Amino acid sequence: MSRITELVSELARPVVEEEGCRLWDVEYVREAGDWYLRVLIDKEGGVSIDDCERISRRLDPLLDEADPIPDSYVFEVGSAGAERELRRPGDFEQFMGSDVQVRLYQPVNGSKIHDGVLTGYDDGRVTIRSGKSEHSFDKAQVAQVRLRVTI
Repeated sequence: MSRITELVSELARPVVEEEGCRLWDVEYVREAGDWYLRVLIDKEGGVSIDDCERISRRLDPLLDEADPIPDSYVFEVGSAGAERELRRPGDFEQFMGSDVQVRLYQPVNGSKIHDGVLTGYDDGRVTIRSGKSEHSFDKAQVAQVRLRVTI
């Protein structure tokens, strides 16, 4: 995590929790020439637009006062989403047994994308079950792991 996202996380976490939500992640990214600060939240039963609005209204003055970002940026509060990225060990623990999509840097068995059920996570090593087969990928192979919604 960058210094900016760490500072914003420290400011945001108490506010998010007071509003009955959980801080999922903070992103500070450049997109199409503009900087975006995103506070991503989660809540049992799902995040509503009202949750995002309340948290945004409470965080905005705190960010103005703390001034952790010297440049101009677009501030957004949103849901982590149904197909959220899993990054931290706790994320993998929480969603063990869920459908995921693993994206790799280099193809394995002819593909960079592998879908399956998350069955293991150990020090960055991700294991999924696809049909009757299990596949494990080392941390250095994995570009991204996301939850996958199946209908």
